[in-house]
Amino acid sequence: MTERKDTTTKPWIDPDDAPEWTPEVFERAEIRREGKVVRPASGTLTKRGRPKLERPKIQVTLRLDQDIVERFRASGPGWQGRMNEVLKKAAQA
Repeated sequence: MTERKDTTTKPWIDPDDAPEWTPEVFERAEIRREGKVVRPASGTLTKRGRPKLERPKIQVTLRLDQDIVERFRASGPGWQGRMNEVLKKAAQA
């Protein structure tokens, strides 16, 4: 998960203490007149989510022996990635 950088030196509560808007923020902001959107917002200032992978993984349904799955799960978080590494090594052999 990508963390947002804090642009303030201290937390603010009063809206008057909010950080100043930059010209970029104004360019991206939604504009409304009399409750109607004149110009929609043009996106966010931060990129959301993970970067796109060159070779993304695909989801499959696979039936495995229960004891194999339990053994990998017992090894803790990241067990699916470890299972992927074992399968990768076996495919190269």
